[in-house]
Amino acid sequence: MSGSPNGAVARRAFVLGTAAAAGAAALAGPLAGSAAAAGFGWSDDGSNYVVDTGANLVFKVSKTNGDLTSLVYRGTEYQGYGGKNSHVESGLGASTVTLARSGPTILVSVAHGTLRHYYAARSGENNIYLWTDKADSSVTATRYIVRVKAGLFLNDEPDSYTYTTSTVEASDVFAKPDGQTRSKHYSKLRVVDYDYTGWTTGGVGLWIVRSNHEKASGGPFYRSLLRHQGADGGGLYEILYYGENQTESERYGLQGPYVIAFTDGGTPSSALYHGTLTTPWADSLGISGYVPDSGRGRIAGVGITGRDTAYAYTVGLANSAAQYWGSARASDGYFSVSRVLPGTYTLTVHKGELAVYSTQVTVSAGATTMLDTLAVPSSNDPSNASAIWRIGTWDGTPSGFKNADLMTYAHPSDVRAATWTGNVVIGSGSETSAFPCYLWKDVNSGLLIYFKLTSAQAATAHTLRIGVTTAYANGRPQVTVNGAWTSPIPSPPTQPSTRSLTVGSYRGNNHTFSYSVPASAWQTDTSQYNVLKIDVVSGSGTTGYLSAGTAADAIDLLS
Repeated sequence: MSGSPNGAVARRAFVLGTAAAAGAAALAGPLAGSAAAAGFGWSDDGSNYVVDTGANLVFKVSKTNGDLTSLVYRGTEYQGYGGKNSHVESGLGASTVTLARSGPTILVSVAHGTLRHYYAARSGENNIYLWTDKADSSVTATRYIVRVKAGLFLNDEPDSYTYTTSTVEASDVFAKPDGQTRSKHYSKLRVVDYDYTGWTTGGVGLWIVRSNHEKASGGPFYRSLLRHQGADGGGLYEILYYGENQTESERYGLQGPYVIAFTDGGTPSSALYHGTLTTPWADSLGISGYVPDSGRGRIAGVGITGRDTAYAYTVGLANSAAQYWGSARASDGYFSVSRVLPGTYTLTVHKGELAVYSTQVTVSAGATTMLDTLAVPSSNDPSNASAIWRIGTWDGTPSGFKNADLMTYAHPSDVRAATWTGNVVIGSGSETSAFPCYLWKDVNSGLLIYFKLTSAQAATAHTLRIGVTTAYANGRPQVTVNGAWTSPIPSPPTQPSTRSLTVGSYRGNNHTFSYSVPASAWQTDTSQYNVLKIDVVSGSGTTGYLSAGTAADAIDLLS
């Protein structure tokens, strides 16, 4: 298909790649032949370096500030909305911009203070490869944004702006006339869930293929901006560091490559994905902080025992300089993580998103670190404890609770959300679906759980556990049993200080609150319900959905 889209004919379309999707390739691969394609080259128009890939893509980079000022595919200009260029952060400002050609590769280098940014074009490809090297905190650079003209791609997906100005929260969460909410924050997906993001009309696709995020922060389950659209156009993001509900400090160093890819409507070539993309052609380009595959190592484990096979397991590596992850094989827990920078890492095994095991490992350049079978102790998985009753599952997420799925792409005030209030009866069969995924001090604090105990159970003390995945404004649960016994107010665990529950993220630091409830608190008449009240307490927060709150993982009463 060769036609160019326009506002009149472009159908509403949005495609987001998953890590499992191979994607039909509709563009030349990243390892195209070394001979230069006809037309491949560059020129200088006085203000910009103009790069022609020799395929169907011509782009311009400002010689003044390193902005991407033009992005022409098959004769149609895609760059620009609101009079803005595509660039690092909101634009670097005055920079030193240079260009060099090495055979079938053209590299544009941008120097701004201690920051270095790069654009690379390969002969015969409709791709732009990008790297960003942020050396320290002296320069603000937390994203690259491709700004796309209005009318070329239409989108009304749940994670986008959709032509409305009714503000729900701050200046970045909006409501449509039908009561549905929209925000650029609502990515819906975790980093581990996608390889690329973008739009297609069926005839043209424009994508950002993400990097391996080794210098990003937050781990495999983190959520951040991916894209947005509004009346003035759209934006596609590669987030280098995102502060909302962030659990880690910012990492510095070279991030990339990530790729701006055009196709004839299909998804990007799977050869561009972070797990398969190799760039030996970039080894000798002089990119600051670049480490070739020969300078990296690999870690592999023969298996993991003590797993609950009903759940997916992920193995993560992290230190102050880098992060990586890989899936454990369902049959035996085998895992392998490649292209790891040398160093000592904390290896963490996650059941779902819940950390259940950790150890230290060292990775060396050019070598594979082989690990014997990792044994997850039974006591590390809270699901293994015998419980009188349990609401939810211990997997590090609010999955299954009321409104849990919706909250990754909508505001809590969204018309699609079920009422946040309501109580729970153990034995009703709807315990989990009736329990709200989030509790706020000013919205639904004071939730009641009704349950009965046998004579033997009522005659002894029990431990009540409440697992949370994050908290806003130090919100934490205090419990009261039958109006007769109230727990002390627990200390708040370490959690991110920014918004979380209202910007599509429950991923903070998993924490379990334990309460020792004495036998004297229980009903002595076993025909009567015991009543457990959960209040959210905090001296912080404001009102409504920005009052102190917390997200639930699981609640149980141990036997």
